[in-house]
Amino acid sequence: MSKKQKKMLARIVVSAALLILVKLLPAIHLSGSIPLLSLGQTAADGTAVYTLSLWPLYLIPYLIIGWDVLWRAVRNIAHGQVFDENFLMALATVGAFATAEYAEAVFVMLFYQVGELFQDYAVGKSRQSIASLMDIRPDYANLEEGGQLRQVDPEEVSVGAIVVVKPGERVPLDGTVVSGSSALDTAALTGESVPRDVMPGDAVISGCVNQTGVLRIQVTRNSSESTVSKILDLVENASEKKSASENFITRFARYYTPCVVAAAALLFLLPSAVLALAPESALPSFLAGTMWSDWLHRALIFLVISCPCALVISVPLSFFGGIGGASKCGILVKGSNYLEALANTETVIFDKTGTLTRGTFSVTAVHPESGLDAEQLLAYAALAEYYSDHPISLSLKAACKAELDPARVSDVEEIAGHGVCASIDGKRVCAGNSRLMDRQHIAFQPCGLPGTIVHVTVDGVYAGHILIADQPKEDAKDAIADLKAGGVRKTVMLTGDAQATAEAVASEVGVDEYHAELLPADKVEWMERLLADKSPGGKVAFVGDGINDAPVLTRADIGIAMGALGSDAAIEAADIVLMDDKPSKIATAMRVSRKTLRIVKQNIWFALGVKAAVLVLGAFGAATMWEAVFADVGVAFLAILNATRALRVEEFR
Repeated sequence: MSKKQKKMLARIVVSAALLILVKLLPAIHLSGSIPLLSLGQTAADGTAVYTLSLWPLYLIPYLIIGWDVLWRAVRNIAHGQVFDENFLMALATVGAFATAEYAEAVFVMLFYQVGELFQDYAVGKSRQSIASLMDIRPDYANLEEGGQLRQVDPEEVSVGAIVVVKPGERVPLDGTVVSGSSALDTAALTGESVPRDVMPGDAVISGCVNQTGVLRIQVTRNSSESTVSKILDLVENASEKKSASENFITRFARYYTPCVVAAAALLFLLPSAVLALAPESALPSFLAGTMWSDWLHRALIFLVISCPCALVISVPLSFFGGIGGASKCGILVKGSNYLEALANTETVIFDKTGTLTRGTFSVTAVHPESGLDAEQLLAYAALAEYYSDHPISLSLKAACKAELDPARVSDVEEIAGHGVCASIDGKRVCAGNSRLMDRQHIAFQPCGLPGTIVHVTVDGVYAGHILIADQPKEDAKDAIADLKAGGVRKTVMLTGDAQATAEAVASEVGVDEYHAELLPADKVEWMERLLADKSPGGKVAFVGDGINDAPVLTRADIGIAMGALGSDAAIEAADIVLMDDKPSKIATAMRVSRKTLRIVKQNIWFALGVKAAVLVLGAFGAATMWEAVFADVGVAFLAILNATRALRVEEFR
């Protein structure tokens, strides 16, 4: 509990104690003239009996508990902001004093402040949950200079510098591991509980916790451009982009409060005018036996009930909780408007490479000829490509189980656009595409499988081919299935890759349709067609990771970017960022969105329903001021407790 909340609790306790004390005070029988005493009656023996006038005593606990509400009401009126909950509570309680309902006035203000304390505590807890979740900004960096370590602010470290991260410390800046190996806890960024192993050459992002070994990291981005800074900026600014529901509540409260104040005034003035002007015999049945003070009391009850704080507080808090809950799963939502739109998504469009597929090449098949076995063919190709850093070369070397000795390789000749030739153990080995085979006038075997084919010859004789392909991600098929189960009507894949490769990936992951060999402008054109085909209330989402996806991400109703491997341009253009690059998280994000909207609707209908019922009862004199306070503060508190459920998110799978 904060210091401010402790002070409010103390005021509540003191005010409640004084209220009880004043309520229990008996009539004081004294003789003589005493301030605050009024003549009540004359005793049988002729002694004057004075009774203490209690309203000044009730005023003490009232001012202790309600002075800040009264001050805010006066201050807001001076600034032209008349119709808010402070004004309504001040008017209702001062009016209760005017009708001699002293205890009721103090209790209403007391109950209101108790509700405000609980509301403040609930809001604080939800904010604290998100704040602790996002407590990933490193406080310092161990900068290596001249063999010595100096602890500095991460903002002082420049690109290219070397920082040392010890076990238990957070990685301060994005960079590449120069030396050392370790396991990184990425849970705060990606929501993944399994540590990620890193070694020299691996890229690391700021905010991860180093668990085991010491790492020396060369910085590739300064502090303002680091992953941590971007994440914190996204979360902190998310509340600025309001959803349609939030905008509706803001507009609703702006017109709702003046209307109910006018209705309360009419509830008092019209019956009072009839009571004053009409003879008693002509009074309607609902006015018979009432006085103007009764209708003033009903009007005051009406005012207390009408406070819109349950809606004004709980609806934004629900979206705030939904965004915080999504971030626990490594899903960053840039605004509650995007979270709300996600619930109405009916078409999801995917890029292929790096989105549905891993974005890295790997050997998927080896087909040897001429008496060679698969390992020999793979070893020849890997040795021939030994000095190349091309992704295909790297995938060949990674797949080869045999030890690669560069001493066996000589006379390397790289032929641009074709492949490479080298002498290996005295034999001339060539590895490349079909153009290299045509150049050497060698007949080769075609491969019907999709992917990149590396043909290999040994001393001019065809030795076989190796298939290299970008494999679908482990959860890609489940992601498509989960989206369809969640109500998405159509899934589409757009890619610049070859038709055969696109067809194979589309068939394996289960998308409804695909379009291949597209340029960035072609993707935008397809996006326009799919946007034109959506239903009036439906939304189209695009999921991508490359810099060429930025135009489509911007054009889509909801742009979703892969955050771990995705380009900066894609992440900047997107509305939602998946920090662990798992397409299955899209279904989780949609689930969070729909749960949040359900909570928002529950709060709206609950608050309006209870208020409407108690307003009617209050107008006919069937509701007391205590029930009015529950309809205001109690409903707000229950709505806020319901809103905090949005913070609790379970993974879809």
